Amino acid sequence: TMSLREHALSLFRGAVGTVRPAPMLKRALKLQRDGCPQLLVKGQAFPVKRDLYLVGFGKAVLGMAAAAEEILGDHLTRGIISVPLGIQESLQRAGMQEMLLKPHSKIQVIEGAKNNLPDEEALKGAVAILELAEGLTADDLLLVLISGGGSALLPAPIPPILLKEKEKLTKMLASRGAAIQELNIVRKTLSVLKGGGLAQLAHPAQVVSLILSDVIGDPLDIIASGPTAPSSHSVQDCLQILTKYNLLHNLPKSVETVLSSSPTKPTAPENYSHVSNIILGSNTVALEEAKRQAEGLGYAALVLSAAVQGEVGRVATLYCQLIQLVCLSFASLGKGPLSDELRGNLLQLAAELQIPGLDLDEFLQALGELGPDRPVCILAGGETTVQLQGTGKGGRNQELALRVGLGLHKAQATGASSPQGRCEILFLSGGTDGQDGPTEAAGAFCSPGLVAEALQEGLDVEAFLRNNDSYTFFSQFQGGHHLLVTGFTGTNVMDIQAILIRAM
Repeated sequence: TMSLREHALSLFRGAVGTVRPAPMLKRALKLQRDGCPQLLVKGQAFPVKRDLYLVGFGKAVLGMAAAAEEILGDHLTRGIISVPLGIQESLQRAGMQEMLLKPHSKIQVIEGAKNNLPDEEALKGAVAILELAEGLTADDLLLVLISGGGSALLPAPIPPILLKEKEKLTKMLASRGAAIQELNIVRKTLSVLKGGGLAQLAHPAQVVSLILSDVIGDPLDIIASGPTAPSSHSVQDCLQILTKYNLLHNLPKSVETVLSSSPTKPTAPENYSHVSNIILGSNTVALEEAKRQAEGLGYAALVLSAAVQGEVGRVATLYCQLIQLVCLSFASLGKGPLSDELRGNLLQLAAELQIPGLDLDEFLQALGELGPDRPVCILAGGETTVQLQGTGKGGRNQELALRVGLGLHKAQATGASSPQGRCEILFLSGGTDGQDGPTEAAGAFCSPGLVAEALQEGLDVEAFLRNNDSYTFFSQFQGGHHLLVTGFTGTNVMDIQAILIRAM
């Protein structure tokens, strides 16, 4: 029989594989050539009356564009994409030819946004995209490819604002503690292309956006700052934020000029009738594939949520308690004071974490109905946060895995959940982009047994966690066998967690 580790690895690879640019586009996008050519996206038809253009921006867009050009063939008139600095060389080195454009491609590639910050190169890319969009007619079709990281790759401040003035304002807001949502509202208000600007410039052409989401809940106006989605914010919202952080009175002249002449209401949604925004890949899509594969391996599989967020320690506690609950039901102790206490704790924790769209009551009921004879797989995704206290090396996925392993080991050691001893448990957490923090790992596998062995060998697991040094722990222990190393994947739909439990 395969080990739980092999199962978990296979589920993770399957989930990531389904949101890789090429397979994702090939499933969703077809070109029907007979008669009047039509672009078919997930069954929706868009007639190609005259010319078909392509623009794109984001970390996964190069692979998306390569796949799209293969599907569109001669029907593609011209394209421009703005992608991160050095990405073509990285893909070349990693031997990922399928994510690179062919030598005589009609798509121009502009690399910029060094360190994920808008710069002059990214501005060049944005201006080229802007000029292409402005020149379109009612008979043209513009295919827009969008993925995470698109925001920094599409900077085009409204004249007379200069890029460095907009940057300085964003930095000042950030240093005063503005939330990412607030920063995005200000950026969108001062930008030509964000907040639906690109879609408005391309009017009257038909605009079809294919989106790979790296944001919890897949909000169209947040992913890459929503260049083809109606913005729900107005200039009033921007002014309120600037007032809140005491910046209204020391704004650059250019910003004042733009704010005073901005329309007070956001563009009405009916002005977007020429736009279709279609999410092709997301954490939910990846989890559905993992669930399908888990069932194929004989597991009773459930998806907890694709929107898990919150501080990594609290999320680890949530997973530990869920695992203990499953082990109790394996030991036929699913009813009783201990499981009631766990349920109560779980419901309180879930309420505190405010995971969007999670009905934990309903989930626990489904869990209770699984029966003790089949191994269980619980899947989840999203993005946790780590408050850095130490100077160690690690990432949020490796830290989460180590915390879950330690939490389970402690529960076992205190005898609070002796039934856990009759369960084989494995927890996996990994970043779908193949990178977790500043390490070459995507995440890690962990189990209570692993922590027990490490403690026997004299490793102080809690000290590693206090120093945010999970990577060092996993790489030192058992030759790094428990690190999840996938290499750069060319996609990103946040993180994926898998909990595998079988009776011993």
